[in-house]
Amino acid sequence: MARREHNLIPENRAWKRKLFRIIYFADTPAGRIFDLSLLVLIILSTVLVMMESMPKVDLRYHLFLVYIEWIITILFTIEYFIRVMIVKNKKDYIFSFMGIIDFMSILPFFISLFFPFTKFLSIIRLLRILRVFRILNLMDYMNDGHYIVQALRSSSRKIYIFLLFIMILVTILGSVMYVVEGGENGFTDIPTCIYWAVVTITTVGYGDISPVTGLGKFISMILMLCGYSIIAVPTGIVTSQMKRGMTKTRVCKRCGNSENDDDARFCKTCGETINLIP
Repeated sequence: MARREHNLIPENRAWKRKLFRIIYFADTPAGRIFDLSLLVLIILSTVLVMMESMPKVDLRYHLFLVYIEWIITILFTIEYFIRVMIVKNKKDYIFSFMGIIDFMSILPFFISLFFPFTKFLSIIRLLRILRVFRILNLMDYMNDGHYIVQALRSSSRKIYIFLLFIMILVTILGSVMYVVEGGENGFTDIPTCIYWAVVTITTVGYGDISPVTGLGKFISMILMLCGYSIIAVPTGIVTSQMKRGMTKTRVCKRCGNSENDDDARFCKTCGETINLIP
């Protein structure tokens, strides 16, 4: 059997074990056909949701689109309950990442029976296309994402502090712009001015609000120039953490120095024999 990508266990009955092999693995012809069919339905459903949002297309093919969406959703619902039924540790699947995605992919459709506009949230089922990594034997590439996740976790405190500083900065500058522009030229209140400060400091520049006074333009210029350096800060933090996670280092047990060369046998600070830490 193929290498496990989850901790799910099939029920004891033979037909459930067979279904489990087909649905949860892609190492058999039936399993690959099932997963590929599932991907086709996911893509088709996504296209249908997009088409329904186009007034001209929806007006002409509304009933056809609704019928197809009903059929696809019923198939996804049946598939979800089969997935739950054939595993012994049902909670492990239901509360797993893919289990939650599978459930969320069918939930908006049934909510739309009471709140029609929510049907467009069915686009979330596109996340189920992540199963393509398993079908095409690309799961090893997913392991590379571990470095990114680990880097974000390691640098989370620095990023939180950085974001707090940015929030304080845009609040202060937004308030200053409210005073400078005198509540005019689109700067009608402090929350709107804060919105302008965020758009400006991120160098997005929608242009829906712009200062008219000389001092206001000068503040805008300083804020935009600061934006380039501010964007670089979190990038540098995460990148440095990723480099640490992907690089093997030699750490000294005695003094804790981790800046030794990769091929070093002794610590450059205290001379102690050092060990390789992956």
